[in-house]
Amino acid sequence: MLVLLPPSEGKTRPGRRRGTLVLDTLSWPELNEARSRVLAALAETSGRHDALNVLGVGASLASDVEANRSLHVAPTAPAGEVYSGVLYDALALADLSPAARRRANRWLVVTSALWGVVRPTDRIPAYRLSMGTTLPGIGTLAGYWRPLLDAPLTAAAGRGLVVDLRSSTYQAAWTPSGPVAARTVAVRVLREVAGRRTVVSHMAKHTRGQVCRLLLESEREPRTAEALALVVGQRWRCELVPPIAPGRTWTLDVVIDGATEVADDS
Repeated sequence: MLVLLPPSEGKTRPGRRRGTLVLDTLSWPELNEARSRVLAALAETSGRHDALNVLGVGASLASDVEANRSLHVAPTAPAGEVYSGVLYDALALADLSPAARRRANRWLVVTSALWGVVRPTDRIPAYRLSMGTTLPGIGTLAGYWRPLLDAPLTAAAGRGLVVDLRSSTYQAAWTPSGPVAARTVAVRVLREVAGRRTVVSHMAKHTRGQVCRLLLESEREPRTAEALALVVGQRWRCELVPPIAPGRTWTLDVVIDGATEVADDS
């Protein structure tokens, strides 16, 4: 099984005594040339007078943007520790059982504007860059990564189920097609209040993190969309929506009570 996650916008900066970035140690080394191009463009852009505007962040994040200029010598930590925020708090990788942690290391893939894709064990520095950014010299990052991610992720998916827990911004960097699409389930979180359902972002991240944790802790690996719905349905009310056309993915709607709110991870 392959579980696709978004990164978090906010990240936990590794301690100073950690090792620095070594691209050759990252998963999918065939992406390293593309990663190097984005790293260089990000460093150059982060030194411009209009860097905050280009990267779409406010003045409060100026120190994060400045840090982008020296990522090659910045301390690193496993991606599963660097990415933080609502989804990753709910996932709580550090608290998983040994068996669930092994599944996480095999199944989880984080789609990243800077790295393309990484595994939770890949050592990376904290950085500030969103997939929605148009980076000078690179263009739109989703468009940049899209053709580069198809082959490695299609291979990683193999013949197993693909569970897509990403937001639409990160889905744009790779959309499964062909036979893989038929085995892909995108999880959508709907908030229901007084019988009316709406798509939400606040609780969606928290719920997707919980869904991911539930899958990692499940005794059986779901191998079909129907089996996934049964596992998730043990905790939430959910509805499985089949593909609307050949080459399209399944959708699993997870319906949550709108009475509870969780702060958004911006």
